[in-house]
This record gives sequence, structure tokens and C-alpha cells, in this order.
Amino acid sequence: MRRIYFLLPDVETARKVVEELLLSHVEERHMHLVAREGTTLEGLPEAGLAQTSDLIPSLEKGATVGGAAGAVAGLVAVTVPPAGIVLGGGAVLALTVAGAGFGAWMSSMLGVDTPNSQIRRFQEAIDEGQILMMVDVRKDRVREVEEVIRSHHADVKIEGTEPNIPNFP
Repeated sequence: MRRIYFLLPDVETARKVVEELLLSHVEERHMHLVAREGTTLEGLPEAGLAQTSDLIPSLEKGATVGGAAGAVAGLVAVTVPPAGIVLGGGAVLALTVAGAGFGAWMSSMLGVDTPNSQIRRFQEAIDEGQILMMVDVRKDRVREVEEVIRSHHADVKIEGTEPNIPNFP
């Protein structure tokens, strides 16, 4: 999946763009709008916590680091077992999984409170009243979606594409 970023001038344009994307078979769950506080986006797909925070990147990093730390701890436990205890390969696996889970949990708690680093670059435009739209599409549909927007809305700024979006949540 790829995430395309658009800056829309107002809510009415956002409604039209959402409508056109729905007609182009882009599911509403793949559209995310961010507006300044106080802007009413009633009926439009507002960005959730997963899009507006660094939750997903933090979760991935925490699981990776925690899993690696758990694997090392498991290898140490198997290599130098506590007195009188025989440990096998299951200990390495169990500590790896436990470490990944713990790392993901701890880092996700931090990531939820951290604003999304990609959205930060648009904050000034959002504060001025523009609306940031993020659309997640398959790699082969990026040009098609950009062309749909470009052909109907000269006032919409296409701000680029983020290369790798997780397929969840």
C-alpha cells in the first residue's frame, strides 16, 4: 500500500474529492482527513489515532527491539542456564515472543502520544484552514487516483506519496 497526501482548500472540496474517490472504487476506510481543531468534518472519513500519531511505527520498532532483546536473553539462558535447570529451544522462542510483546506494548504507549511525523510537515497548512487528506491505495493505483483528483480539482495540491503503509489496522 502507498499513502498519497493531498492538501484540500476547504470542507466542500473535501466532500467532492471523497465522492469522486468512492466512485473510483477507493474504499472510505482508506481515506483519512485531518483538519484544524474546530473544523466540522461531519460525514467525512476523519483520520484516527493510527493515522495522526506515531502508533504504528512505534509498535513496529518496539516489537523488533523487544524481540531481539528477548532472543538474546533466551540464548544466554540456554547457554548459561540457572543452577539445576535445563532449558531448551522453547525458552529462546518464549523469551523472544515475550520480549516482542513487551517492547510493542511499551513503545505503543509512547507512540500514541507522539504526533505523526509525516503530518507535522503539513501542520502549518492545516492551521491555516486547509484539510490534509491521506489516501491509502495499492502501488499500481497511485497514478490513477492522482489523475482523478488532478482532472477535477486544480486547487488541490498533491503533496507526494509515502512508500510503505502497513496493511493494518
